[in-house]
Amino acid sequence: ENIQYPSKAKENNIMGQVIVTFVVEKDGRVTNVVVKRDIGAGCGDEAKRVIQSLPKWNPGKQRGKAVRSYFTLPVSFTLK
Repeated sequence: ENIQYPSKAKENNIMGQVIVTFVVEKDGRVTNVVVKRDIGAGCGDEAKRVIQSLPKWNPGKQRGKAVRSYFTLPVSFTLK
């Protein structure tokens, strides 16, 4: 709901999925955001912006202790 569809992508009817990877730190912060697959026209930059602005996550746990976790998230861009 926080995604602002890039105007260039709207004009060119660009739709698809942007694949973003990131690390959830022990304290729940989102770091190391990387766009792995981009559909162009600013969609990758917008997906990265939204992921970086996420609130803290619940960290992964291993044997009862918080650990860093690697996460891959697809972000869909569709026009109605």
